[in-house]
Amino acid sequence: MVRGRPREEGIDDAVREAVRALLIETGYRCCTIDAVAARAGVGKAAVYRRWRSKAELVFAAVIHPIELEPPPDTGSLRGDVGAVLEVIQSSLDGTELRRALPSLLADIRADPVLETRFGEVFLGRERGYLVQLLDRAVARGELPRRPDPVLVHALLLGPVLTWLHLFTELPPSGGLAASLASPLHAAVVALGA
Repeated sequence: MVRGRPREEGIDDAVREAVRALLIETGYRCCTIDAVAARAGVGKAAVYRRWRSKAELVFAAVIHPIELEPPPDTGSLRGDVGAVLEVIQSSLDGTELRRALPSLLADIRADPVLETRFGEVFLGRERGYLVQLLDRAVARGELPRRPDPVLVHALLLGPVLTWLHLFTELPPSGGLAASLASPLHAAVVALGA
């Protein structure tokens, strides 16, 4: 027996679109649950049924949803690292995130309950995503053992985040993810040795 109200089609998309528009127009601080609900044409309860906080809502709207698709399987660890770097870059490269990231991270760090939830929901799922990729590499014989997913997560996320949100230079001519793929693949292999 299914309990509760069924989710209405289109609400998730309308809310995410409202978040993105408000971040560009007014910035993170003014992107409130009230403003998002009004812009999306839904009640606040509909927003809170899906996301527990403004920070969780913003993260899910501009970086990635709570549920992740399986990581790309290119048939090799080198290819998988490159593909995941492309996913990371596309997730982190946007005007909305540039406007939101400093305040979003500050809100997460300032609230221990929110920080724990963020770690469980988003970081935990990102690391689980990488475990799938690393386990495939072990099964193919490319790694003798799975390296620590926390270290691999930091290794892959750090350079992309730094380049997109701290540097002012344009990405390398061959593309940021493509330029990072070989050295970061080597680093993952070294961690798994």
